[in-house]
Amino acid sequence: MAFKAPHFVYLALVLILMSCNRQKEKSKDTVYFNIGGEPTTLNPMTASDGYTSAVHSYLFEGLLDNDLDTYAWKPSLATEWKISPDKRIFDFKLREGVKWHDGVEFTAEDVKYSYDVIFTDDFKAVQLRSFYEAVKEVQVIDKYNVRFIVKDDYFQNFDVCAGIRVLPKHFYSDLKNKPDFGKKLIGTGSYKFSKYDKGQKIVLTKNKDWWGNNVETEKDSSLISKIVLRFVAEENVSLELLKKGDIDFLSLRPDGFVKKTVGKIWDEKVVKVKTENKTPKGFNFIGWNLKHPIFKSREVRHALGLLFNRPLMEDKFEYNLTEFANGPVYVQSDYASPNVKPVPFDPALASSLLQKEGWRDSDKDGFLDKTINGKNTKLSFTILEPNPDMVKYLTIYKEDASKAGVEINIKNIEWNSFVKLLDEKNFEAVRLAWGGGGVDWDPKQIWHTSSIAGAGSNFISYSNPEVDRLIDESRKIYDKEKRIVILRRVHEMISADYPYIFFFNNKYTLYGHTKRIWKPKDTFVYGLGQQFWKIQ
Repeated sequence: MAFKAPHFVYLALVLILMSCNRQKEKSKDTVYFNIGGEPTTLNPMTASDGYTSAVHSYLFEGLLDNDLDTYAWKPSLATEWKISPDKRIFDFKLREGVKWHDGVEFTAEDVKYSYDVIFTDDFKAVQLRSFYEAVKEVQVIDKYNVRFIVKDDYFQNFDVCAGIRVLPKHFYSDLKNKPDFGKKLIGTGSYKFSKYDKGQKIVLTKNKDWWGNNVETEKDSSLISKIVLRFVAEENVSLELLKKGDIDFLSLRPDGFVKKTVGKIWDEKVVKVKTENKTPKGFNFIGWNLKHPIFKSREVRHALGLLFNRPLMEDKFEYNLTEFANGPVYVQSDYASPNVKPVPFDPALASSLLQKEGWRDSDKDGFLDKTINGKNTKLSFTILEPNPDMVKYLTIYKEDASKAGVEINIKNIEWNSFVKLLDEKNFEAVRLAWGGGGVDWDPKQIWHTSSIAGAGSNFISYSNPEVDRLIDESRKIYDKEKRIVILRRVHEMISADYPYIFFFNNKYTLYGHTKRIWKPKDTFVYGLGQQFWKIQ
């Protein structure tokens, strides 16, 4: 039997080792950010998790970028653009003289390749395909002009074309480079990939040849020489690192913001910020594997939701800084139906529903059971949890469910192993989170039947033909007000199917940073604007 060190010993070792690393590399030109977890892979052909996206955002660019205060498109790798009257042709004039990180010139061939590769077998981040399926082809007009031609109406056609992550054709189309796809990240962005210490950090250095260095609109952007990205999942550990100066920025959850950011140091060396912006709000959830015999019943899923004590969790962990999530789109969104209410905490109703579904404690072991497919089945399941900080929510859920005769097991699992089980659909239930997505909601990636196949984002295998039909219809409507009517109905229908237990939506953006950081303001309208931060 292997010896397992007590948690506090492990924590101390982590802090000592990271502090030692910091002493070696700390400089006035370097900032240290915690992205919350280690990427599953850095290969842009296969990566799909948020941790990898956080890294890639420094390295790769799109044709256009969103202004943080207006959300309007502004130049990036393209300087001009034109949309045909029928919204079927998008022309982009590319910025001349842009260099990839290896010195090769960026051209229209790279843009075409970046679209074409999405639909090849080499490209495993299949979640992106639903966004580009309306695009017919990408044409190279000349070295610095490229055209997107779409075959079907889709309200986000221009947005996805303008925001496409551009990859270097000369590197990723060369099969001899395949072993290095996750090791040599070559982009056009303001930072270059410098070093990756597995389990510890990724180091990025300022791209001195970045096109934005000589553009007036970008003169206040990306001024820090080196960025070190750490991947610490536990909030208690990351807060200690922040207070010691081993990281300079940390997103905070409500309980951390209220209970763990107190003391003299928060006035002298560390700042905590509570601010509001229009960034789409994500949510945590418990998702059921809808292929599992227990979770095929809508009434059982409803009952399990009724055992989730959101009011107690709000009181203990959220401190009135969040709102009860009520479905697949955040409650502040234009697309959220006012008719949808959060599932209440109601154990009596849960027990009644389970009884109607035939669940009884026939063997008097304290847990409900039922014959399913000729086999006596206990109402028992395991929730996979990749983040130790979220176990406290599941522990409350487990205790309340147990009183109703439902046995819940909680299994904490390392992130890469967790993602593998998701892709294989080898789980009973999972606790995970979705980011807020875009300002305009398109549910297809997560909720359409076509997104079940392979490693699609619909890993719980949710399928509702009417939801599919409405999603397909909504994607063809350019008028936002008309689209809202349809997608509010989608919100209502998905919520009524109880495919997830939805946790909370944030009211505020909460974070902490060291006083080394200078920022123009706490937040822009559509994001924090960390690219404009400097060291002081």
